[in-house]
Amino acid sequence: MTSTQTARDTALAGIVDATADAVAQDAGNARALFRATGHGGDGVRSEIRIGNHEVVVDEPPALGGENAAPNPVEFALASLLSCQVVTYRFYAAKLGIPVDDIQVDVEGDLDVRGFFGLDDDVRPGFGAVRLVVDLKGPASEEDYQRLRETVDAHCPVLDLFRNETPVTTGAPA
Repeated sequence: MTSTQTARDTALAGIVDATADAVAQDAGNARALFRATGHGGDGVRSEIRIGNHEVVVDEPPALGGENAAPNPVEFALASLLSCQVVTYRFYAAKLGIPVDDIQVDVEGDLDVRGFFGLDDDVRPGFGAVRLVVDLKGPASEEDYQRLRETVDAHCPVLDLFRNETPVTTGAPA
């Protein structure tokens, strides 16, 4: 393990410890609110603000866009992928399991008949998502399996994909 990796893992473990201490002092410290706002741009393009970041979402020409940016379902897959990386890093540090590299591949099957309302028996979202995580490092396969199980139990975006989440929709008041 390099000194950079050791420093990163020490910093991440410190964040876990500090968060645990803050939550132990006041359970309200466990609550976080995330927010995004946006509007439609040209065609099917969306321009989104997330904190200090601006993100563009578009569609390929076959779906009315200019392919200027990833589309919404690609961003959903990217969110899952990046959340896996973050969760692996935190739990590797917390569990003391050295990881030199994390390679994540994710793909999802989507049947556009659901989106276009061509068949009401077809859901508009992913019918299946496959996630493959390749861990490199000096730990045993048993340690990496324990890490995988822990990450799968605690990854917020994986939880969103696996479980129904209450969502309300409506017009502004």
